[in-house]
Amino acid sequence: MAEEHRQGEEFRQDKRGQVGRVGLPAALIKKLSQQNDTKAWNSVFSLVAVIAACIAASFYWWTPWVVVPAIIIIASRQQACFVLAHDAAHYRLFKNRSLNDFIGRALATPVGISMRTYRVVHRLHHNHLYERQDPDIPLHGGYPRGRRYLIRKLLFDLTGRTAPKTFAYFMGAPAINDEAPSVNVGKTKPLHDTAPGLRKAARQDRWLVLGFQVSALALAIISGYGLEYLVLWILPFCTVLQALLRFRAICEHGAVRDEKSPLLAARTNLGPSWLLWFLFPYQVNYHIEHHLYPAIPHYNLPACHSEMQERGCLQNAEVRHIFDTSALISADPTLAN
Repeated sequence: MAEEHRQGEEFRQDKRGQVGRVGLPAALIKKLSQQNDTKAWNSVFSLVAVIAACIAASFYWWTPWVVVPAIIIIASRQQACFVLAHDAAHYRLFKNRSLNDFIGRALATPVGISMRTYRVVHRLHHNHLYERQDPDIPLHGGYPRGRRYLIRKLLFDLTGRTAPKTFAYFMGAPAINDEAPSVNVGKTKPLHDTAPGLRKAARQDRWLVLGFQVSALALAIISGYGLEYLVLWILPFCTVLQALLRFRAICEHGAVRDEKSPLLAARTNLGPSWLLWFLFPYQVNYHIEHHLYPAIPHYNLPACHSEMQERGCLQNAEVRHIFDTSALISADPTLAN
């Protein structure tokens, strides 16, 4: 674990504004932070199984009645690849660092993520939430902006025109916040807050991702499955996935009440299990808990939430039902509190 906390590699707990606030005991945090490889493998296998089932069903029944639902479900599982790769970026997917990075990269590469580059970028989001260095502000900042604005953005995502920006972000080039110029994130390069070893690994990883994407497309075409690959993998990535990623990011950090409070700068979303499975795979809906205790793996976040609730640590925090969050982020900005 010592390696995990080296300068330039660490993901810091969000302790802003916590003076006088009671958090979880250190012993309990340590217990919840313990990793379980069996649970991690269960998550990986369940993800792969759903994708394989959707592809198999589409190959067997190549009709719109099967292919269209498969595209939507595959897009949700592509987002699940992002989430488990996110756990790997935090070093929290598997105990062994080499296995953690291997599986994390294996999940990330097919969906166009350089996992080790994302580790570089995502550290800034955690360590500088809502500060100038936060690379995610262009995606979730400035809300609420009205229902029409949000719908227009999601429809734009569904056209496929957002996909190049997403690919660039996960290859280490976050967007500049051109809609909120006061947040000048463009002047802060993510690699400047990173250990040299992570920088080198990120550069190597990007070449792997680029090579895989070109090779996968070429192999699909040569083998006679070019159309199937484009319809069942590239199409969901370029369309439905983009809308899911935006909506989830806004639900997690959009329209927050206080950017300087860890209980109010992120949001935990609750709701029906089927909807959370689709929108917030692998417990990523527990976002306050994740920012407060980034060392806790995804399968222990529900227990973390329960402990915090019982101890009163989430009093007045941004914990909402997903339907309430949807209303909040799409509210008329002139009427929002």
